[in-house]
Amino acid sequence: MGAWTVRADARRNRSAITTAALRLAGERGEAVSMEDIARAAGVGVGTLYRHFPDRRALLEDIAVDTLRELIEATRAEVGRAPAWEALLRVVEHCVSLPLALIKSLLTDEPERPELPELEAEANALIAELAAAAQREGDLRPDVPPAEVVRVLNVAVCRCGARVDDHLTRVLLDGLRARKR
Repeated sequence: MGAWTVRADARRNRSAITTAALRLAGERGEAVSMEDIARAAGVGVGTLYRHFPDRRALLEDIAVDTLRELIEATRAEVGRAPAWEALLRVVEHCVSLPLALIKSLLTDEPERPELPELEAEANALIAELAAAAQREGDLRPDVPPAEVVRVLNVAVCRCGARVDDHLTRVLLDGLRARKR
């Protein structure tokens, strides 16, 4: 077996591990075990630990990738009109991500220093969308954009969040400007 095959197998295993961890973290949050992740990835626990020295390292790796994906998706929406619709697309994207996990990782001191920076960048982009929606008259003008981000965090940074669940709908309805 050549070195190329080993590296390809290692890349496939790492990808399977992070994909399984991402899915399970989205479903179960921080409670997901390494054994469950290994089983869902179709690898042994030893293989998992060769790629990630501990559970925290795996979860922070997923958090970094997730925040980068969210930033990319949000950047694609900034400047699109109507801004309210762009904001709703970001919310819809957010509920598919393990944001509850990321919030829990950020309550402690993360080992990866870029985590708080990525969170701040994502929040700033979402606040930019909120400000644009306010200028267009679709989002309540009496809620500062940074507070809109905090409200949206309540909606999307929890296990099982959906764009059509009661909490998310009520919060979005509360942010929507009333047309006169």
